[in-house]
Amino acid sequence: MTLDTNQPQSSETPETGDEGVSEFLRDTSLFLAPDPLIMNNHGVEDRTPLEEESLAAEKDPARLEIVRERLLAGANESFDMLESMGAAPGAKWGDCVSAIFTASGDLSLASTGGVVIFCNLVQYPIKFINKYWTNEPTVGVREGDVFLVNDARYGQAHNTDQSMMMPVFWEGKLVAWVGATVHEGENGAIEPGGMPSMAEQVWDEGLKMSPFRVAENYTLRRDIVTFLQNSVREPKLQYADMKVKMFTCRRLEQRMHEAISEFGLEAVVACLRSNLEDTDVEVRKRLKEWPDGTVRHSWWTDGTLRENAMIKINLALTKKGDRLIFDYRGSSPEFTNRSNNSLDITLKGMLAQLFLTYIWPDLPRNQGVLAPIEFIFDERSIIKPDFGTPNAQSMMSVFTSWSVAQVCVMKYLYSVPDKYTRVIAPWFNMINTFLFGGVTQHGEMVGNVCADINGMGGGALADRDGQHSCAPIFATMADLGEQEFMEEEMPFVQLVSKKLMKDNQGFGRQRGGMGYQMILALRDSPVWGFMLTAIGAKFPNVPGLFGGYGCPTYPLCRISNVDVFETMKSDPSQFRFSIEELMNDRPFPEGEYSTHPMFMPYSLAERGELYMIAQGTGGGFGDPLERDPEEVMRDFHEDLVSEGVAWRIYRVVFDPETRIVDEEATRSARDEARKQRLDESMSFEDYCADYVTETPPANLPYYGSWEDPAMVYAGSPDRYYPAGQVNPPVVMPNPLDVKIARLERELAEARQG
Repeated sequence: MTLDTNQPQSSETPETGDEGVSEFLRDTSLFLAPDPLIMNNHGVEDRTPLEEESLAAEKDPARLEIVRERLLAGANESFDMLESMGAAPGAKWGDCVSAIFTASGDLSLASTGGVVIFCNLVQYPIKFINKYWTNEPTVGVREGDVFLVNDARYGQAHNTDQSMMMPVFWEGKLVAWVGATVHEGENGAIEPGGMPSMAEQVWDEGLKMSPFRVAENYTLRRDIVTFLQNSVREPKLQYADMKVKMFTCRRLEQRMHEAISEFGLEAVVACLRSNLEDTDVEVRKRLKEWPDGTVRHSWWTDGTLRENAMIKINLALTKKGDRLIFDYRGSSPEFTNRSNNSLDITLKGMLAQLFLTYIWPDLPRNQGVLAPIEFIFDERSIIKPDFGTPNAQSMMSVFTSWSVAQVCVMKYLYSVPDKYTRVIAPWFNMINTFLFGGVTQHGEMVGNVCADINGMGGGALADRDGQHSCAPIFATMADLGEQEFMEEEMPFVQLVSKKLMKDNQGFGRQRGGMGYQMILALRDSPVWGFMLTAIGAKFPNVPGLFGGYGCPTYPLCRISNVDVFETMKSDPSQFRFSIEELMNDRPFPEGEYSTHPMFMPYSLAERGELYMIAQGTGGGFGDPLERDPEEVMRDFHEDLVSEGVAWRIYRVVFDPETRIVDEEATRSARDEARKQRLDESMSFEDYCADYVTETPPANLPYYGSWEDPAMVYAGSPDRYYPAGQVNPPVVMPNPLDVKIARLERELAEARQG
């Protein structure tokens, strides 16, 4: 169950006993908004009569496991099809998934590879279709029908994802659903690539597809396809991936039919249902081993993608018996005209990924994992916004919400004797990569995202270092993509690609996995632009764990007024193969060197100018002064840390030429560092007296609770409201208007002077 109710009212009519009145009310409904009875229930639906019969008939767990493995093989096969044939970068590099759902719409089985959050959210549109279209005379649900959805408010992570759903029939009866989801990228939004940071209203976010039928009798309707192609910048991609997703669903349907033919309908239905119920039972069993109590953690994002701001995500995680309660009250209020809001269902889907990957990776990938979990949100908060607020950049808030949950859950996991995975520090959580749009060297209009997003650094573990640029938090088995393939299709070049960035690590007894740097430049296009939609240039995206450091902050570095391709022809020695050297050595005398936040609206690029960013690192685990000096030397030998960091952070004394550690000097240096800590320490009471203020600083645009989670600030100390009742709502000024006003003031002052 869930404890929140902030959703549009359902258009479903009550039972009146008068069919004529009911039919009239149904036919005159103004708008079928998302149904709160569906959207507020992340648990498993009640058993259907067919499920009751099937479970009574099929009780052999070994036979059900054989059926399950057969269906999982089909899901994995269909995922491979989706990844191999998909046109979007998200399909090619693993930001996709295929899955099987019960007839009621519950996610029962997802492919081993792919994005769990995608299929976890598809339960909502399937349940919408079951409820509203099955008996709707103008729609209906028949064998061979195919439905499509991308509007996050009906059940998606964000609008750049498109999910296709197909009912599976057997002897005329609906027995299951299958689905395929791809991060398509381009969707006709105000900026190319599908994730518009400039969106100030939901109508700026491009396609808003509520669940609707796009194919009949296994054939795509060309009128619908043409409409969708006409609504986006990449009509070829839209059509190609609709076909790919449909044939992926058909392969899943085929494997379902084969399993039913071999094992019987009851065995397959019982398998899908027991997969959910067994997961629920097992989760409750494991939760009982955790100590009862409450763990709290807060973190902040440093911007809305259009201006700097301190935006709080607040969590109190309570464990009682066999259930968990995620209480996010006290988090920032929603931003009425910014796209960094996240729907609560998106966060729930991300937390399913947390449990199925980082806590209990041995469990089947289905939504039963969330059945014993409750959620509490403030109304109109950044993670439970109103229906009319934009959410295209939901990652800006949902990823931070995921990270605070990871910290809290790991503290519980650390305290139990039986662990089903290692305790791990926070994984890097931000999409440090470029979006792009324009005309390619082949004359085609495109708009999408680079797959470098998939190289997030892994968090450190209690017994080993984190993995470098390993995987995104939402898909453990995604690929980074091959730059050579990208350059065949796109007019830009990554001059430095996937080179680990020195000192970019979460320091600790065990260090976080490091992130790589990217240096790219436009080469051949009549019109081309780049975007960045990431935060973390002023405040770190993730903390460490148990004394480990968090990640560094990451700016965008840029060198304008230079054509690097011409320079490399005339004098290739001028180029440097790292951001550090390019920005510090400044090898191009005519170049203009600048740094910026990691959010950059779509901007036209000039040939040969350099755009430079780094992927992030996972958090460190434990005190850096406890790190084995030989591990520090290994990183120094591999050029992962500098001599300065080896001393300043790890206090290792060594000969840089031989890399031989002076163990006695190192031990002495570390003892001195610990003594210095004690000498500079103070009591908690003294710290609060010296540093804790009653309100946020007046010069800090602060959003969220300060001390009392029942009260939140909305940008300044004088805007202080009960949570969920911020009035007037938070409406941010247009950054261009702010800049014009500042320039006008400066001009007026200059004239007066």
